[in-house]
Amino acid sequence: MDNNENHEGLTSNMEDYLEVILNLQKEQRVARVKDVAQRLNVKMPSVTGAMKGLAEKGFVNYERYSYLTLTEAGEKIAREIGERHKTFYDFLTEVLQLDHETAELDACRLEHATSRKTFEKIKEFINTHRRSI
Repeated sequence: MDNNENHEGLTSNMEDYLEVILNLQKEQRVARVKDVAQRLNVKMPSVTGAMKGLAEKGFVNYERYSYLTLTEAGEKIAREIGERHKTFYDFLTEVLQLDHETAELDACRLEHATSRKTFEKIKEFINTHRRSI
């Protein structure tokens, strides 16, 4: 994937886990396996397996029965994914005037599948669009 050249082979699902942990920490101050499972609508054993893999890669601090925290590298990726998601969501709702539900689903797909070059152009476009309103 062109947009993830610095994400050390993370899958889009792994990136989603990082993004969700960051969002939970912002909203609730802590993230737990149970919370991640609920947010992503997956089973807790799936989250546990993903956390072990992300911990091995150095992106998550994970210990059984403890809170989940992001490492510096994990937080950096989560923030990048979050920025991509927000930018695509804003583009889809503000420019294309899609409904919230469609924009949310499509932004999640686009954040993983779009090249950095395309993302930067859309980000530039949305900023120009906002200044012209």
